[in-house]
Amino acid sequence: MFKIGITCYPTIGGSGVIATELGILLAEKGNEIHFITSSMPFRLECINPEIYYHEVETSYYPVFKHPPYDLALAAKMAEVIDREKLDILHVHYAMPHAISAILAKDIAKHDVKIITTLHGTDITVLGMDKTFKPMIKYAIEKSDRVTAVSNDLAKQTIDVLEVDKEIDVIYNFVNENDYYKKERDFLKAGYEIAEDEKVIIHISNFRKVKRVEDVIKTFANIQEKIKAKLILVGDGPESPTAFDLVEKLGIQDHVMFLGRQKNISDLLSISDLKLLMSEQESFGLVILEAMACEVPSIATNVGGIPEVISHGETGYLVDLGDTETAAELAINLLNDSVKLNKMKKLAYERSKTKFSSEIILNQYLDLYKKVLNKN
Repeated sequence: MFKIGITCYPTIGGSGVIATELGILLAEKGNEIHFITSSMPFRLECINPEIYYHEVETSYYPVFKHPPYDLALAAKMAEVIDREKLDILHVHYAMPHAISAILAKDIAKHDVKIITTLHGTDITVLGMDKTFKPMIKYAIEKSDRVTAVSNDLAKQTIDVLEVDKEIDVIYNFVNENDYYKKERDFLKAGYEIAEDEKVIIHISNFRKVKRVEDVIKTFANIQEKIKAKLILVGDGPESPTAFDLVEKLGIQDHVMFLGRQKNISDLLSISDLKLLMSEQESFGLVILEAMACEVPSIATNVGGIPEVISHGETGYLVDLGDTETAAELAINLLNDSVKLNKMKKLAYERSKTKFSSEIILNQYLDLYKKVLNKN
């Protein structure tokens, strides 16, 4: 059994979800888990004697305009490493978590191994910034092992940062105890969705990269031919633009803005199809969540998405910005109940066979053994 420190962004987001769920699974296997974050991870709702939480607090000091969180994090990491005698510090995101981990390792007296998991924006956004590029490269190369959530992200990391480091690809997963198709017909009645209406869902943080306008344009074309409702889950800077477009297209009676929600699996359980028209996705965790709830997706052929969706079997891939093709595929699928039901079952089976939590957990455990030379 291992003593593992985990650092992630504790707020809503795919990386925080994966890091927290991984910690919970590891604890269930008897490993001792120490979360070192600025606040309690929002998915950490269970009680387990093997899980500990260490809050990182930034102190006010008049010299600093902004409290240096990365230094406070490094100090807390070093403290926990020494006091708890951690074997591994598993950090999610190179920037700033891996940087802080490397500093903490140098400060701590007890030796610890650093594993860095790359989730996307630290490479696809910050990695493009000349200011941060050398720092992120340094963090990756100084880590004992590095993982990425897709082959595409691993390739991007090597190409963009020119790193001299082996990168292990370990896919994301979902908690099958939370994500499965549930009987939630009462929700349809509550949202005034008719029995003969198809339900299309989109879930994101409503940033430009998610291209929510393309989702709305695709749906507008769909609902011209099919009786349907669009559920938009999430919030962010593009929300006002999305509101305006829905009104401009005159489809406000067919679109529901639900804002941020926790009951994602419940909403997926009443959905027939998911739309994700993003400009970039390193994996597309929301697609996997949908698959686990027997919902196929139509998504853009970018980033790691083609590694999640099996085109024509568990969903469809379209070119970026091609809302017409997306709508045409959706209309044909939603009009063919036999094909739709088959695709729903295949999506579920793929989520279980390729991305099951047990498979992914064992891959991480094997990696921990390798880095600690315990094979």
